[in-house]
Amino acid sequence: MAELPDLYKHVDRVIWLVQDIDKIKPAWVAIGLSDVKEYSNIEYTGEYHGKPTTIYTWEITGRLGNLNIEMIQPAEGQLNAFNDFLSKHGDGIFAIVHEVSTQKEMKDEIERMQGLGVGVLQQLTGKRNNAPVNFTYFDTEPQGKFVLGLIQNPDSSSRNAQDPGITVSHIAPVIRESASVSAFWQKLGFPAFHIEHATPREDSRYHGKPLWLTFDVGYQHHTQFNYEWIIPPMEPPNIYADFLKAHQEGIQHIGLPAKDLSQAISTYEKLGYHVKQSGAWGDVGQINSGQYAYMDTDTAGGVSVELLHAY
Repeated sequence: MAELPDLYKHVDRVIWLVQDIDKIKPAWVAIGLSDVKEYSNIEYTGEYHGKPTTIYTWEITGRLGNLNIEMIQPAEGQLNAFNDFLSKHGDGIFAIVHEVSTQKEMKDEIERMQGLGVGVLQQLTGKRNNAPVNFTYFDTEPQGKFVLGLIQNPDSSSRNAQDPGITVSHIAPVIRESASVSAFWQKLGFPAFHIEHATPREDSRYHGKPLWLTFDVGYQHHTQFNYEWIIPPMEPPNIYADFLKAHQEGIQHIGLPAKDLSQAISTYEKLGYHVKQSGAWGDVGQINSGQYAYMDTDTAGGVSVELLHAY
């Protein structure tokens, strides 16, 4: 297995692509997106699949607790990785991005990845606060189910800031099978998936009705966030299968722990969201148990929030 560079210990941001940023922004500000900055008509130049490209975007950056988010609406009709993603998947998280400090560090990682058989999908340079920002996006999505990215950003002073009221515990893609996906990431130096089997429970609900669901979860332990890879059946109807039908494989939800699950659900309901699926693990109320509820925030940007409480 390849040795993983230290730069991957910290997630700098996720790149979240949307088709109507004016609609999605207020929805996530209400949920808790903070320190929001707006950037209009940003121009990026670079290469897409090795060919020159120029991209114009409307963007916001902000924080959801310990997770930095860059939300991008690309101009329509341009040939680039952003519009290709939106045409295939709709709104959603396109990339998980890690920071490099120098162009040499970025070049070295590009060479390492190429040596492992992974090419560059898109490279871009733009300006943020009058300083150049460089992105490299690797072509990992076909086998790894999301794009792995690098950023060199001189203006990274806020990357460690955090809203103490919100913590993202995990990022969760939904995939159709795990063996090849785990092997792909392991080849690049990332941890292998630890597969656990979730068995049906009488307290599981889908749209308020009993849900008798067996599925697998591939836990991938990282320094900052854990990744939880969900491998569901298509029947009976469930939130994970819904995602596959609507968006194909990719990042379906982010996990937000709640001290009081009922109160957290009530807060989301006041914003117009509802519990789409709920369940539990362990002997509820005892150590190593917990409860969770998926809110239908995917109606605003394609990503669900999983509220969870562990005892």
